[in-house]
Amino acid sequence: MAIRIFVTGGTFDKEYNEIDGNLFFKDTHINEILKLGRCKVEFTSTTLMMLDSLEMTELDRSTIRDNCTRCAENRIIITHGTDTMVETATLLGQAKLNKTIILTGAMIPFKFGSSDGLFNLGCAVGFVQSLPAGVYIAMNGRVFNWDNVAKNRKLGEFEALRE
Repeated sequence: MAIRIFVTGGTFDKEYNEIDGNLFFKDTHINEILKLGRCKVEFTSTTLMMLDSLEMTELDRSTIRDNCTRCAENRIIITHGTDTMVETATLLGQAKLNKTIILTGAMIPFKFGSSDGLFNLGCAVGFVQSLPAGVYIAMNGRVFNWDNVAKNRKLGEFEALRE
């Protein structure tokens, strides 16, 4: 059961410039994280873009959708910034691709050492193998359907719109 991982950037892959205090993108940490987690699942990762999700355009979201459509795998994980993750999940959910697609991310960059990214990615790997076709968001140890989730910006976590 091969899994395709599409990297789009987000806090997950940001690094910290100790001189000027800015966050920036260099390379994805996906392979490092999965190795650290001792992942034994067959996967292929592809970097589509390295963007803060607030900078993501509709064209970028279409690129994500088109890559999900074209890839041979039926199980897909997308690493994504949390600020507009729901918008991308909505576009994918409305596309009805008949694949299991999990979007996940992090509130704290992986390179900070105290990131939730490792846990969220681990959950996404488990969810993508066990859930039926559909589009989901995996954050904070929970999984949400694409049309029943919002980011609670005050709490810094995702929650269901309705239980």
